[in-house]
Parts: sequence; C-alpha cells; structure tokens
Amino acid sequence: GAIKVLVASKDTAWSLPVTSFMVIIMGVQTFDGQEHRYVDYAIADVLQMMGRACRPMVDSSSRCVLMCQQTRKDFFKKFLNEALPVESSLPNYLHDHFNAEIVAKTIENKQDAVDWCTWTWFYRRLMQNPGFYNLQGTTPTHVADYLSELVESTINDLVTSDCIIVQDDMDTLPNNLGMIASFYYISYVTVETFSASIKETTKLKGLLEIVSSAHEFETVPIRHHEDTLLERIYDRVPVKVAKADYNSPYFKTFLLLQAHFSRMTLPPDLAIDQAAILGKVTGLLSACVDVMSSKSFLGCLGAMDLSQMCVQAIWDRDSPLKQVPYFDADVLARFAKKGLDSVYDIMELEDDERNELLQMNDRQLARVAKFVNSYPNIEVTYAIEDADSLTSSDSITLNVTLDREADEENPDDQVADAPHFPHRKMVSWWIVVGDAKTKQLHAIKKVTVKAKLETKLDFSLPQGEWDLKLYLICDSYAGADQDFDLEKIKVAEGEDSDDDD
Repeated sequence: GAIKVLVASKDTAWSLPVTSFMVIIMGVQTFDGQEHRYVDYAIADVLQMMGRACRPMVDSSSRCVLMCQQTRKDFFKKFLNEALPVESSLPNYLHDHFNAEIVAKTIENKQDAVDWCTWTWFYRRLMQNPGFYNLQGTTPTHVADYLSELVESTINDLVTSDCIIVQDDMDTLPNNLGMIASFYYISYVTVETFSASIKETTKLKGLLEIVSSAHEFETVPIRHHEDTLLERIYDRVPVKVAKADYNSPYFKTFLLLQAHFSRMTLPPDLAIDQAAILGKVTGLLSACVDVMSSKSFLGCLGAMDLSQMCVQAIWDRDSPLKQVPYFDADVLARFAKKGLDSVYDIMELEDDERNELLQMNDRQLARVAKFVNSYPNIEVTYAIEDADSLTSSDSITLNVTLDREADEENPDDQVADAPHFPHRKMVSWWIVVGDAKTKQLHAIKKVTVKAKLETKLDFSLPQGEWDLKLYLICDSYAGADQDFDLEKIKVAEGEDSDDDD
C-alpha cells in the first residue's frame, strides 16, 4: 500500500525509461546560468514530462499536475487545447547548411542558394507567418528581396570565416576550412576559431582551451548554485586559466574534460553533461588535426594525444598501464618497481610473475586479459617508390603496409575497449610523415585497420637531403603509437616548369 515516489530533474525527462499514473511538474522554469535569469521550459520538454503519465496496459486514464504561476496558467490552457504552430529555426542555422551544400556542390552560386531555400519548411512558413521571421510584406517582391538579403549576408559570413570563396560576385566554391566543417558536422564558427587560435607552437594546454571553446559547447547547461561545485573541481585539476568564469559553458567544458582525465567521481547532473561533451570532443579533435595539418603543423600530434586522453580518461603523463581495468595505484606501483610501463609488457610476462604483480581474482584477471587481447599490435612496413631517382618537380610516394592480428569472430574487433568513455568508439589511426627538427608536416592520412591495409602517402620536397620520420598514431589507445626514422631522402633538382615560356 506504500506510495512509490520518484523525484527526477528536468534533464532526465528524455532519458528516464519510467511511466506512472500521475506526474507532477513542480514549476515550469529553470535557471539559465548564461543569462543569469529563470527561463521557461521548452514546450517540447513539458510535453515529454506529461507523456510520462500513463502506464501502457495498466492505466485506462492518468493525471498530470502542472504547477505554474497564475500568469502562465492561461498560456498552458490555451496551448494544451490549441497546439502552437510549428515554426522553422533554419534562419539561425543557415550558415552550416549552406556550407555543407556548397561543399557537396548542390549550391554552386547565389541563385542556387535562393532556390534551395524555396524547398524548405522555412519558406512555407515565411508566407504564413511573416511577422515571426521579420518579413515586411508577403508580395513576391518582398519575399525575393528578403531571401536575397538573407543569402547575401549568410554567404558573406562564410567568406569572412574562410570557409568558402565567391568568384565573380556570384559563383561559390568550398575552401579547406569549409570542407573540414562539413565533413565533421561542426559549426563554421568552430573551424574559424580553430584556424585563428592554433599556432605552430600551441601545446597540449593551449589545445585543451581551444577545443573547449568550440561553438558546439555553447549549449552545455549552467545550473543554479553549480558554481561552488565547479570551483571545488577547479581546485583539484592541474591545468589553470588566467581568469576562471564559472558561468561560462566553455569553462565548464574545460573543467569537465580535466575531471575526466583525472577520473573524478561527479554528481549525476555533471556526469550527464560530461558524457554529452565527450560525445562531441573526439570529432572536434579530428577537425583540429585537419586544421593543423592543412597548415603543415607537426604540432597536430598533440591533438592526437588529446584524443587518446579523452577516450581512455588518462593524462598524457600517466603510465599507459592506467588504461587497463583494475590497474589502481598499487598495481601500477608494482609494475613501475619492475620497470614495466607498457601494455605489451603484460603480454610478455611469465604466468607466475604476472599473477604476483596483478594480485587479482579470476573475474578481474579475465577482464584484464580481454583488454590486453584487444589492445592493438600493428606491424608496419614502408618503402619509398623509386628512392634513387627523386626530383623536386615530382611527388614522392611512400607505400605503407599495416598488419594487424584481427579477431574474425568478434564483431566488435575494431571497437575501442574504453571503460571510462560513455560512447562506442571505432579505433582509427593517423599515418603522418614529418620533420621532427623543423616541426613541419609533409603528409597525413587517417585510416581504420581491419586485418591488413596497404596505403600510399604522396608529398613533395625541395632539392636537398631530408631526414624525415613516419608516425603511426592511434586515436583511442595511449602507448600504441609507433615512429620510424626514414632513410635519408635525397632529392635532385627537378625540371623547371617555366621552360615553355
């Protein structure tokens, strides 16, 4: 006969798999830390909460009690009886849509962009509710002028951010930054920020700040009285900033990423925020690598390290063994005493010695074995084509073969074993050719390796002798990276392409 009551926060309305006879919504406002005021719940959130009232196959009727201010009562009465019209939010997100369509060559000039708009729900609602979209009149001339102005201003913004090029004041062409934004589904504002902020000398701390300032994290919620909690986290993380702003979603992202690397236990709300951040950050880091490599910065290796840190929840200075489940401080200390610091070392130990170092029960040993068996072990072979006859006018081709022991019976063979990462992550590899002395990158390719992969990297070099390195960097595991010194590359002077003149 006991009444079972579940108290849940607003954020869990979409994820909680629970229904009941009665739902009580205790107020319809939430604190917005960015604006420092209380704002109304989105109608979609209220509907979702109300939808929890009614147990299928149990209740023939159910109840929802909505507690709100008297001034909001009429609004909800009206809304519940007469549904609000669905309006388009496309004008707020038009830049990224245009950028993606220009990259895909669906839009090749400004007229195409206007035509593209006429196929959208936004265009249909524009006529029906002109006031909502600040349209001055509904005549064809008014609409044409409105769309032309919207397209013009959007395309100008994309040109300013270096995502596209406009030729002859009409034709649109994608730029490198635009292609990166489109490929990784990220905002044009984000790639512009990355391109402007990342320098050749940017280190891991700088990269962490830059990635945290991505436009995608603008929607990370700031809750009332959360600042004291964030302050306590800030006191415990190693990387500090010049000025801490506890009401900034970007600073909160910066903190929660560090809390992830330090494996701090967080309250449920912050843990949900952290999982959402981690879902976006690996794609942003891949975009970061692309932006840096397009400028020939070998510093992109730092962004690759950051990707490993995000997936495995470790700091760059931690032992790679910390990735292994159940490897706490005591186990790590025992391994360090023996001078062992790699996951490969676990494989090579004799059974007795391994058991003495691990001191775990059978269940824990089985979990360690599962991780160690899934840890990538790749053999790399490489050769430069026609290495004796290289010239500065021809491109140099490096053939690389990656050989991996694949578990054919395991469908998740290429999925990273990352107990602290809340999402499914496929293991990818970057193959990089660079000059460690000048910190210049010459070639890069991102690949996934099932069993065996043969690939080519093309790059060109000026006349002279070159000492380059080949790097194989994993995006999901620390300590699995490899680097090789290429034999001295001798490049002769090439034929001058100006001879025809």
